[in-house]
Order: sequence, then structure tokens, then C-alpha cells
Amino acid sequence: MTAIEVSNVTKVYRRYTQRKQFATLKSALLKGSLIRDLQPDETFPALQGVSFRVAKGTTFGVIGRNGSGKSTMLKLVAGITKPTTGSVSVDGRISALIELGAGFHPEISGRENVFINGIMLGLTKKEVARRFDEIVEFAELRDFIDAPVKTYSSGMYMRLGFAVAINVDPDVLLIDEVLAVGDEAFTHKCLDKFGEFHRRGKTILLVTHSLSLIERFCDEALWLDAGKTQAIGDPRRVVDAYLTAVEHVEEQTLAAGDAKAREHTGEFALRQAQAERKETVRAGLVEARTDGTSVEAGLQTRLPDATAAPDGLKAVEGRWGSREVEIVDVVLKDREGESGHVFQSGDPISVHLKVRAKQPVRDFAFGIGLFSAEGVCCYGTNTHLEDLVPDSLEGEGEIAFKIDTLDLVDGTYKLDVAVHKRDGYPYDYHRLLYTFRVKSRTPDVGIYRPRHQWMFSPNVKWK
Repeated sequence: MTAIEVSNVTKVYRRYTQRKQFATLKSALLKGSLIRDLQPDETFPALQGVSFRVAKGTTFGVIGRNGSGKSTMLKLVAGITKPTTGSVSVDGRISALIELGAGFHPEISGRENVFINGIMLGLTKKEVARRFDEIVEFAELRDFIDAPVKTYSSGMYMRLGFAVAINVDPDVLLIDEVLAVGDEAFTHKCLDKFGEFHRRGKTILLVTHSLSLIERFCDEALWLDAGKTQAIGDPRRVVDAYLTAVEHVEEQTLAAGDAKAREHTGEFALRQAQAERKETVRAGLVEARTDGTSVEAGLQTRLPDATAAPDGLKAVEGRWGSREVEIVDVVLKDREGESGHVFQSGDPISVHLKVRAKQPVRDFAFGIGLFSAEGVCCYGTNTHLEDLVPDSLEGEGEIAFKIDTLDLVDGTYKLDVAVHKRDGYPYDYHRLLYTFRVKSRTPDVGIYRPRHQWMFSPNVKWK
């Protein structure tokens, strides 16, 4: 049995510009069509030839980036708008959690709004009265139900709208990103309600950015992009395909951002910074003292004026150094040896440097630093700290810094690379000029994700 059937649906909207198309509704009607007579650049398709079926008693998820047509699809199924071409049919009473509380009147009480909205959603006054206490209890508004809705916070307003919509007991429930209507406890209550609906054989069409929710609740999933179907079927397969596409876009975005950042580190800007800032700065991942004592990477040192860096205590992008040895290329590679900017937490990663020495040098060290997007140092080291004694460097060379497991939590990170003398004199220092993203399906907090496992006694049981 089919609860929802969408067949070759296209929805075209008019682009609004400063140029008026019609002076009045009468003139628009006389011209015969509000859409057909518009030029191609005056319209845009929110949906293009989308088709799918949702079986009764199943949960169907829709994912996609912002502007992909997800909410438009939900409004078509809800009957809020009509398709330009194609057809949409729904078997059963619908309750749509799309714009919660859209019909609430701010001047009257929550009690009166519950009755009005319940009737708008297809219940009789007696049915609303019978479910009233359950609605108020679910919304957690017992002490405020007789206050005017205009006095409610946005969270209270949304919770009441959710409680009314969820307690109509529909055959088909349409949900559009409504789990941010309350605190964590209320969110869990909403999820429990979805689970109850599923057990009772209700049909649910869920639009969300929460991929874990799609995998947890949905029997099938649809991925929309630019109004077109990209994948449909098993939720895990669809989510994996979507994440792969997202990573590809992130790769392009991060690469473009890094290229722009490096473009802004031209010689003119460097010389200006060197002339203006002749002071004690943090050299970065270099040995900070010249008296032979071992100190942690990234402490203070006074650099010669010719190579003075911008204020290293501030996490700003930049490049400085004498360029006697120059870093000419930096590439991040994955386990397959492919260059990229997006990596999975726990996977191997390697940083590859190409360097060029203008003249043979015998005093050199290479440094690497990992920083969070906020500029917090996650890790830093250099070859001098690790007791590698230089012998000679001449012409072009390559260096690889390999990490067996990238044990960082989900987030964006920055990379420092440097080549310098053992006393800290910088040949070429690249500060925060390389960005990479770590992806993880586990929502850890912090920066570092140590390898770990949980252990429990036999009486601590899990589902």
C-alpha cells in the first residue's frame, strides 16, 4: 500500500527582480500565464522531475544541502503549494510539522490557539478538548497556557506548535527540521514520539540535516541536489553518497581558501611586516634558545631584523624568513597517496614538503605544527627536537611527515610548516596557510580523540 506518491514533479518559481512583470493581477491574468511567458532567466526550478513512493507505515527521509528543494517537496506533499508539472497524491490525514505555530494568533492565549490550530488540522472541538491536557503536558506549558502567545519565548512558541501537530494523530506525518524546538530533554521526547508513531504503523516523511536521524529512523532515503534526485534507497548508502559529495565540495572550498591565503603573503606584505615589527616574537616550531638548552617548540626568540616575523603570539596567517632555503610546495595525502583536504578521524595522513636550497647549507631543521581553527596548538615538533642532526642540503629535496592515525575530533584544522636553523633563524616559515578538515561520525568534544574502549561489568547492559 502506498501512502505518498510523487510522480515526475517539477516546481518552477519566478525570480523576483526590480523589473516589474505585471502592473496588476488583471493584466497578469489577461496575459494568460504567470510562469509560461517569463524568460528562462526569470524563473528557477526548485524541483526537476522528482519521483518516489512512500509505503504505508514506513519512514522516508529527505536530505540535501540548503536550497536543494527539500522544503519545497514537503510543501507539495502537504498541499501548501501545487506542482508546476507532475502529480502528488497522499492517502490519509496529514499533519505537517513545517512552520510550527504558523497559525497562532499572538494576542490570544495558548489555550485558545490550541483549539483553533487543532480544528485547522482537522479535529473537532470535542476531539481537541479530549486531547488538550496531553498537548499542554507534552509542550511543558502548564503554567503558561492561559497567557497570550505574544508573551512566549520562541522555544515555548515552537513547543506548543509541535505538541498540537504531533497530537492530531495523523495517518501521514510531515516533519521539516523541527528538532531544535527545545532543550535536549524535549528533543529526546520528540524522538520518542517519532518512535511511537513508527511502531503504530504511521507514515513519516522526514526532512532533516541530521544524517544520524536518517540512518536511525528511516526505511528509505532520498538525496536531492539542485532540485534533482541524486540517490534514493537504503539510508546508509544514500547518506554515504551524500557525504562523499559534500567532502568533494569541501575539498574545493578549502583548496580555494588556502590559495587565497597564500596569495596574501606576497613579498611586499612580508617586507612591510618585517620593517614594522622588530621585536621578540614566537618563532613557532623551532628551538628557541641558542645556549644549547632544550626547550619546547614554539617559545620566544629574538630573530634577526632581516627575518623578523609578524607577532607570533597572535594566530594570524603569514609567511616569513630569509628564503635561503625555500618551501616551494606543501601537499597533504591520504592513505592511498591521494592529495586532499578532507580526512577521516583515525585515518593516516602525511604532509609532503618540497624544498629548494639556493646555496648548500649544513644547518637546518624542519618543523610541523597542527592547530585548531581557533588557533590552539594541537601538536608541534621539529627534526631538531627529535635529535636529527643535519649534514647537508643542496638543491631541491622532499620531506614527508607521516601520521599513522589522525586522532583528532571532527573539525577544521590549520597546518604550520617551517624550515629553519637549529637556533631558530627562519629560512621559510608558513603560518596557518594550509587547512584540512577532519570528519567523524562520532560527535566528540575537544581536540584530541585517543584510541579507547569501554568496559562494563556483566550487570551493566546495553541494547
